[in-house]
Amino acid sequence: MADHSTYRKDFPVSWDEMHRNAKALAWKLLDKGPLEGGKWKGVLAITRGGLVPACIMARELEVLVIETFCITTYDVKDMGKSNILKMPQNIENQGEGWIVIDDLVDTGGTFKIIREHFPKAHYACIYGKPKGLPTVDTFVTEVSQDTWIHFPWDLEIQYATPMARKEP
Repeated sequence: MADHSTYRKDFPVSWDEMHRNAKALAWKLLDKGPLEGGKWKGVLAITRGGLVPACIMARELEVLVIETFCITTYDVKDMGKSNILKMPQNIENQGEGWIVIDDLVDTGGTFKIIREHFPKAHYACIYGKPKGLPTVDTFVTEVSQDTWIHFPWDLEIQYATPMARKEP
């Protein structure tokens, strides 16, 4: 698990906001694919954070093929760093016509690794931080590097301390 103690800002994301932003990302990519009518070949979801946006994107763009690229680029117990756990084998032509989707680009490390395998794919995410933006082709919302995004699948309903009471 990544250490988020160095992050100064919290950015909670609701399910509604995630859905709306994934649709906004799909809207940006609508009719921009290389196939006839601007269609895309498929969506390549980065697990786990890219799964929810990938599903929404595939629906909105009417893409039937979804693959997963399972990778860790942060320390996970007993796994170390930057481990490719599963890479799709049936994506041809260096990923041309595919959308690689993740929830967030932080430093760009994940996209850099995947780009080595699929350099012609289109790289997209919902949220982007400044260090990672050079690795992204399309994104929806930029947040500062010191922001920790709390995605809806990581949240429970509970009391939140007002921002003014939090220590800097």
